[in-house]
Amino acid sequence: MIERLMEYSFMGNSLLVYARSLLILVLGVLVVIVLHTVIGRRLRAKSEAEPEHGRWWAGSVVYRRIVVPLLYIGVVWAALLGLAFSDNVDRLLRGLVAALIAVFAVRTVSFLMETSLRKYTQKTGRVEDEKRAKPLISLFTFLLWTVAAIFLLDNLGFNISTLVAGLGVSGIAVAIAAQGILGDLFNYFVIFFDRPFELGDFVIFDDKLGTIEKIGIKTTRIRALSGEQLVVSNSTLVNSRLHNYKRMERRRVVFRIGVTYQTPVEKIKEIPQLIKRIIEERESTQFDRSHFQGYGDFALIFETVYYVLSPDYALYMDIQQEINLRLYTEFENRGIEFAYPSQTLFIQTQGKDEGVHRIGFSRDNGEA
Repeated sequence: MIERLMEYSFMGNSLLVYARSLLILVLGVLVVIVLHTVIGRRLRAKSEAEPEHGRWWAGSVVYRRIVVPLLYIGVVWAALLGLAFSDNVDRLLRGLVAALIAVFAVRTVSFLMETSLRKYTQKTGRVEDEKRAKPLISLFTFLLWTVAAIFLLDNLGFNISTLVAGLGVSGIAVAIAAQGILGDLFNYFVIFFDRPFELGDFVIFDDKLGTIEKIGIKTTRIRALSGEQLVVSNSTLVNSRLHNYKRMERRRVVFRIGVTYQTPVEKIKEIPQLIKRIIEERESTQFDRSHFQGYGDFALIFETVYYVLSPDYALYMDIQQEINLRLYTEFENRGIEFAYPSQTLFIQTQGKDEGVHRIGFSRDNGEA
């Protein structure tokens, strides 16, 4: 009775063949579950015990996301190998297996790219690279899905030669019609690899200035100082003469002051040393030089150069304000007067006995 039952055929396979395939499937699944439990626990324990070593965490994720699904697919495929099906059913099963492999392959490659990028950013400390690379990974993932779909159609028996040829002709037409978009895409790669600027950098190009807020595949978003968002194509930024103030390690400052011509020569000699002492008392500054530069129309000109050891504009303004206030106080204490635009007018008068008299006086031009 049992032998007859086992010899009973259904869809071209006896019950004995079905039982053998089912046994392979059950045993294979049990083996995979045991391996997953034992090895998975050890990898998790290692990653928790040594969190500073990222390789254990990476090994645990790779095993869980890649190795285990591969084992399950292998078990199902081994169970199906012993069965005989009709051409239609066989094509359908092969298509399902091909679809699983394609989906798994795309997900695996995407996961490996994201994991590698995350580890790279953690190692280099460039967290912004992960945000910048997300559009690139999305584009690459889309291309992978396209290739996987073509691979799946080919395994299902469709003739993809015409499809590939059509895609090639269509691609040429799209490339001609979308030269600007492709140019922006190419310049996105230039920005990504050459790094003329990064997220958070303060840049000036043409007559626009602001902070880089987002770098996309086609456009870059810049937050202007006045608050609005500027949307600029990548080609415009790459082809522009761009000033990146975030890359400035220190800021060079040049300022001039003028004192009146009535200032005694002893005090004129003291002014460069006085300015030097005031600058050197400030933190985050480096004095370069201070000189009596020359004679102006109404003032003796002193030029001073120093460096602010930070690119922060607010810090530079705070330091310059402190220097200006301190100079004003010191000049007031020493009786040194700042010059301002003025004119001196001389008048000649001739009396009967006195001869020629010259009367001189100054007149302010009304400018400060």
